[in-house]
Amino acid sequence: MKRVSLTALAVLVLAASCSDETTVYSDPSEDVSVEKSESVLQNSILFDDAGVLEIAGEAALTGKTAKGADEEAGDYPLTLVARVDPPSYSGAENLTASHVHVDGDYAYVAYNTVEDGYAGAIDIVNVSDPNDPRVTSRLYYTNADINSVEYNDGYVYAVGGVDSEKSVRATSNSFVVKIPVSGGRMDTGGLAYGFQEGFNATDIEITGNTVYVTSGKDGLLTAYNKANLSVKNDASFADLRSVALHNETVAVLDASTGVVLMDQGLNVSQEIAISSDFGDFSKRTLDISDDKIVVSEGSKGAGIYDRSNGSLLEYVPIMINPEGSEQSNNVTNAVATNENILLMANGGAGLCLSETQADNTDMVGIIDLNGSINYVESKGDYIFAASGKAGLQIVKLNRPDTSLETRCQDLPTYWGSSTLTVNEGEEKAYRGAKRFNRITVNGSLLLCGSWTVNNNSYINSNGLFEMNGTFVIGRNNKRKNITVNQGATFRVEGNLTIYGDLILNEGSTLEFLGSDSKVNVFGSVKKLGNVTIKGEFEDVRNKF
Repeated sequence: MKRVSLTALAVLVLAASCSDETTVYSDPSEDVSVEKSESVLQNSILFDDAGVLEIAGEAALTGKTAKGADEEAGDYPLTLVARVDPPSYSGAENLTASHVHVDGDYAYVAYNTVEDGYAGAIDIVNVSDPNDPRVTSRLYYTNADINSVEYNDGYVYAVGGVDSEKSVRATSNSFVVKIPVSGGRMDTGGLAYGFQEGFNATDIEITGNTVYVTSGKDGLLTAYNKANLSVKNDASFADLRSVALHNETVAVLDASTGVVLMDQGLNVSQEIAISSDFGDFSKRTLDISDDKIVVSEGSKGAGIYDRSNGSLLEYVPIMINPEGSEQSNNVTNAVATNENILLMANGGAGLCLSETQADNTDMVGIIDLNGSINYVESKGDYIFAASGKAGLQIVKLNRPDTSLETRCQDLPTYWGSSTLTVNEGEEKAYRGAKRFNRITVNGSLLLCGSWTVNNNSYINSNGLFEMNGTFVIGRNNKRKNITVNQGATFRVEGNLTIYGDLILNEGSTLEFLGSDSKVNVFGSVKKLGNVTIKGEFEDVRNKF
């Protein structure tokens, strides 16, 4: 780790401002460190518990599942791609992932400390290849918490808290920093800072040429000029936790009153009163769409409000993690939406997934992730969970490809048991996306879509299993195998991931269709005798 001292380069720039409470500096930080060791960055990616994720539904959590009942195959065949271990350095051995922002091929992760004092970090993670995420850059702050982060037009903008009494530049505890980024790497040579009133800067959003920053207790919503962090406007609030943007609307969550909607000139257009206990100095967020506003409301869960009139539509309560957790840690810290799913970062109660319907929200269950979930963001086919001391967890939704669904549209959608058995002489073919406990093929089976399996699965003598799309089995800390027995054929078109072994017995055949298939085997490929492997494929881990 290389220390970067910018004190000698510091140039004070007092920004033109409509408020005497906000000050801007360029290059002020003597407390910034850059990680130069590529091995440290590389070793921050962990695959220890990567693999198929279970989802504990309401019946399992409440113990209402009937004994001996045949469990149905579950929706949402999710997989944990990898985990990013939190940074650690002298004086900051317990950093926690507090926030994540995803833009293009990169995830930008903020870290702070739960200990007394201030310490933090920022990671940039290249997620362009889901099989091989990489930490490309890491910045340490020895005197600052980083609470929220966003990338925009070649810069990372981060906000947090600093001990202004120990800093030679900070005029207040709340700050925003603008960090140049190129090729996934941060450059400390051109940092620019702004300081504003408030106990701790809590959130940031960027649109056009404006950066919006909230700063907690007795703080401000400040609109900065994106180019130079000069102040364009600000407004005082009692206890700001979050800011969100939707088209021309700026929405903030004030823990003392509720949600306030404004135009970009910070003129109030609507207020939604919320009396929930948001906790002291706790992370809370909101999500805004055309017709709804979703608010993380601590122990109450998530409140969903009609945007047009502010009326409460429903509360989505917190489902309790089956592993158990302290009641005080079971709070909704953040919410995120992605098409028809609602994700709730429920602290010690885990990450809850629900389906949003036209007039209500149906809870699916708790995703089997470690850590205390502080924040969640979801884009495309991925979920990114900032999980406290467990770091950043990258989850793949495994939604079936649209073109794949078109090719398989004549097949029936699978509904049935989580233990799928095809008997000798039977021919079965399905499309869809499901979670299975086990698959056994004695006849002929075609699965078209996205599928995960928790346990060992078998293609027995003279059986045929064809997969088209995505198929994942096992978990890296609970490895499971696929066994192809004598005379059986396993035909693959798409992405096959095995957290365990691929066992090819004497006389078996593994066949790949097309030229774009990928095979990612975390265990071994065991060829037990004379086997046939044909077709083109990418061997991700060089196991063949």
